[in-house]
Amino acid sequence: MKQQGYRKQLRGFVLSDRMDKTVTVQVERREMHPVYRKVMTRRKRFMAHNPNDRAKAGDQVLIEETRPLSLRKRWWVKKVLRTATEELPLPMETGEEAEAGS
Repeated sequence: MKQQGYRKQLRGFVLSDRMDKTVTVQVERREMHPVYRKVMTRRKRFMAHNPNDRAKAGDQVLIEETRPLSLRKRWWVKKVLRTATEELPLPMETGEEAEAGS
């Protein structure tokens, strides 16, 4: 009997949402070089199914492995962890900055 709920899950950032019902997600992982012992960042891009177009460019998402949906799509967006607007705080305008500019 096959166990349920043991599919691969990855976290990444949405690079592009220009396609219909598809997003491009970049996943980063850090690994150490076997000889030089330097920590390197490896990046890989995945095409993920985004059925309701809820993930937008800049969002952090959780993607999960699934059956092949098209030639390059084997992942789907399970959850939007953080939206792009939450990441970038709005700049606060203080009186000192306004006076310095005058």
